[in-house]
Amino acid sequence: MDLTRHIHTFGHYLKRRFGETVHKLSLAGDFTCPNRDGTLGRGGCTFCNVRSFGREAASLSIAAQIAREKTKTGRARRYLAYFQAYTSTYAEVETLRALYDEAMAAADVAGLCVGTRPDCVPDAALDLLASYQDGGAEVWLELGLQTAHDRTQTLIRRGHGLADYRDAVARAHARGLKVCAHLIAGLPGESADDAHETLRTVLDIGVEGVKLHPLMIVRGSRMAAQYRRGEIAPMNLDAYAELAADLIRHTPPEVVYHRISATAQAPTLIAPDWCGPRWAALQAIGERLARNGGQGGALGREWRP
Repeated sequence: MDLTRHIHTFGHYLKRRFGETVHKLSLAGDFTCPNRDGTLGRGGCTFCNVRSFGREAASLSIAAQIAREKTKTGRARRYLAYFQAYTSTYAEVETLRALYDEAMAAADVAGLCVGTRPDCVPDAALDLLASYQDGGAEVWLELGLQTAHDRTQTLIRRGHGLADYRDAVARAHARGLKVCAHLIAGLPGESADDAHETLRTVLDIGVEGVKLHPLMIVRGSRMAAQYRRGEIAPMNLDAYAELAADLIRHTPPEVVYHRISATAQAPTLIAPDWCGPRWAALQAIGERLARNGGQGGALGREWRP
């Protein structure tokens, strides 16, 4: 199924921006997180794997990681360097500059996507990112909000609240930076109405992109223990597809969906098992959008590629 018929996908956005296919290369800068190093807490958020993902990759130079990641992608002549692992602005600005510069030094890297927490984006880091954008690079600041509900942020031990996100977005937008909000559907205690309220809040604040994920239970997380005790349960595929499609239909067509689901593989993934296959959720969401209308349809401004 061609999701670009129903959703303003990141792939479609990039192809229109560059006139060709552009792939993201996932990189690790050996960052940590204030929710791990003791600044805010230890062990990360309750959904996070306490074993260090990205550590093996981070032992390689950024240039070596780029070369390795290119072998995993399909055909493309241009790439975005995606600093994904942990909190990729959580370092002194000169450290960030060295890492980002090394990525941008590759002739076929056209820009940066930087994943981080809303409470870890000092002005110096934003100024640095803006300097690449001012030089013609494609730059996205990806902020892990997960939910707009502070009660849930406390429950999952996130360590920040909605106010931090509002502040980070305002300062990013003041510099002309594009923001992609990461949202998780199916967090403990949250309903479909809560997910819609989160989306409405993010849209009201202002956002250029959204990444939507189902809650996944992974080995090494606090949630894994809660799951084994029967205290939490992830959404089934039908429920997630129905909610995701409805959220997408309530999203203005100009907002770019960077992702509408997520996958993980054994032995990392514990539940739900439908997050193992790559296409299961995409197919289910796409079918609902084809039947009920695509992105923005509920707002009377449906997406047209």
